[in-house]
Amino acid sequence: MILNNRALSWLDFNERVLQEAQDKNVPLIQRLRFLGIFSNNQDEFIRVHVASIARTCNIKTGKKHPVSEDEKIRESAKQLLAQVNSRVSELQNKFEQVYREVLHEMETGNIHIVNEHQLDECQIKYCRDYFSSAVTQRLVPLILKKNTGMPFLKDNSVYLAVKMVTAKGNNRYAIIQIPVSESCPRFVVIPSDSGAARAIIFLDDIIRLCIGEIFFMFSYQSISAYTFRALRDAHFSFDDDISKSLIEKMNTGLNRRMHGQPVKLVYDKEMPADMLELISAKLKLKTDGNLSAGGRYHLMSDLMKFPKLRPELEDISLTPLHSPDIKPFSSILKVIDTKDILLNYPYHTFNHFIDFLKEAAIDPKVDSIYITVYRLAENSKVINTLINAAKNGKTVVVIIELFARFDEERNTEYSKLLQKEGVKVIHGTGGTKIHCKIALVRRKSKGYVYAGTGNFNETTAQVYSDFGLFTSNSRTVADAEAIFGFLQNVPTMLHTTQLTVAPYGMRKQFEELIKREIKNAQNGKKAYIYAKFNNLTDETMIGLLCKAGRAGVEIRLTVRSACCMNPQDDDHNIRIISIVDRFLEHARMIIFHNGGEEKVFIMSADFMPRNLDMRIEVGINIIDKNIRKTLMDVFDIQWRDNVKARDLHNNYIKTDGNEPCRSQLELYKYYSNND
Repeated sequence: MILNNRALSWLDFNERVLQEAQDKNVPLIQRLRFLGIFSNNQDEFIRVHVASIARTCNIKTGKKHPVSEDEKIRESAKQLLAQVNSRVSELQNKFEQVYREVLHEMETGNIHIVNEHQLDECQIKYCRDYFSSAVTQRLVPLILKKNTGMPFLKDNSVYLAVKMVTAKGNNRYAIIQIPVSESCPRFVVIPSDSGAARAIIFLDDIIRLCIGEIFFMFSYQSISAYTFRALRDAHFSFDDDISKSLIEKMNTGLNRRMHGQPVKLVYDKEMPADMLELISAKLKLKTDGNLSAGGRYHLMSDLMKFPKLRPELEDISLTPLHSPDIKPFSSILKVIDTKDILLNYPYHTFNHFIDFLKEAAIDPKVDSIYITVYRLAENSKVINTLINAAKNGKTVVVIIELFARFDEERNTEYSKLLQKEGVKVIHGTGGTKIHCKIALVRRKSKGYVYAGTGNFNETTAQVYSDFGLFTSNSRTVADAEAIFGFLQNVPTMLHTTQLTVAPYGMRKQFEELIKREIKNAQNGKKAYIYAKFNNLTDETMIGLLCKAGRAGVEIRLTVRSACCMNPQDDDHNIRIISIVDRFLEHARMIIFHNGGEEKVFIMSADFMPRNLDMRIEVGINIIDKNIRKTLMDVFDIQWRDNVKARDLHNNYIKTDGNEPCRSQLELYKYYSNND
């Protein structure tokens, strides 16, 4: 069995994102935003994965043997780091090329991104007025001196490095953080003389235009400014001081991450050599792998927030649908009493889940609400509703995972807010990250469960494709009660029947179901496994799936990002595709033929070691035959995608004379027709 490397496979996924920016069938401004998504993904990859590989390269080697195991690990990591850095550089060059192509197409459509040298008199006045009213108060220029350390540089921020040259040839250096915020955006639409034309300028260039006004007190012959940024290691170092509370430890860890070691300096390739040398020396970054020359602008993830200019340049709006089972201004709990309900975001509105919580918060017969949370929206409606429930006298228990990467600060703040408002808050289970998405409402002797694949986050639910199931099935309710009891450290054996839980049985259950398909195939019976994951990296599960394929089981896999499974020429029964489109494919599901009595699961877990062995994850066995059919239809529609689906080599799936099928649009039609 040959496995793909996870990091390199993930970079292949991000290339698929870049392909969306290249696709001329994608609306123009949306292509620009895909460039922003690509850039954001690359930044996170460098901060997390590249930094992790670099740390491995620096492990101490053993001294007892000529070639220690540590030395082998270190050398292997060095080889991987070289491959990864080469691939990152290759993709960055491709990004620059695609960005130039998109800008050219925008110009043919009378949309111009201009710099400070391309402005007419009216535009110069507009930019100077904008600088005076909206920008100058936010600037904090910092002088760089050769004998002092580098001022602290924030992650996810871009800076201007300023060089002033005096008449005597002396140099003075300074840095300015570009103060991007909602009220001071990165892109500013400026007036244009020609009616239909639109002009947009980077905030960077408005500051460049007015640079003399910032440093008016200095005498210089010339002044210039160049963008740069530092990417820091995102490793979270946890304080084990037993005298501190968990919140105190989290704050300490966040502070350490914020001040983590820079792993890469990205800079304008036009930056003078003396300035680059000064900055890189102060950041202690000098090797080629740590320095990356780029264009005039950095932190291009801001392209995700590029202004909306004309409707025809955006994706066609798909208004979230209402479930046909849930009527406006009626009880959701009463509907769940009679049937299970499946939601598929963003095709369905996330408001159904909010309304479920709101009804529970005010229903006098509801006595308690339990929920696990991992990533929440800013100004979360979920949190507000849970607080209202507590104020209405309900017992509200929120199990909040503080260690959700890059959301630790927000989760810590929500934790403190909930506790202040009388909600019982529980932080994790002693080292096992809680990643499941489950809620339980108790109403007298009746219970209601929601189990899903995505976060309780109304913002991401608009762009992340996820499943959620409402049920009042008594066995599922009993399972949910057992899980929440276990998560609250209530002494109990965790035994479940309808909910499968990692790391306490999920792996074993799926292994047994795969082996059952193998046995059926070997006995000449029909056998198949259809699955949809974000990532497929677990070596044991990959090995079993390969064995199943060779035994005659039909294996169909849709894997969005990292896929370590690498089917060989003799794996005729195994096929893998990946879909990248306007919505992020985030849902996980798996379907087993099971001798004709299909078993269908949706779950919060991927087939990854961390999900199956090191996190609390929950999957739900779908009992309702109609919902099982719906999920099988969803898989089939996505499997037929011949517009946005690619193979593992990032080649688009050919139509072969079939009608075009863009699965995300087809799913919207599917749910619309079932309304």
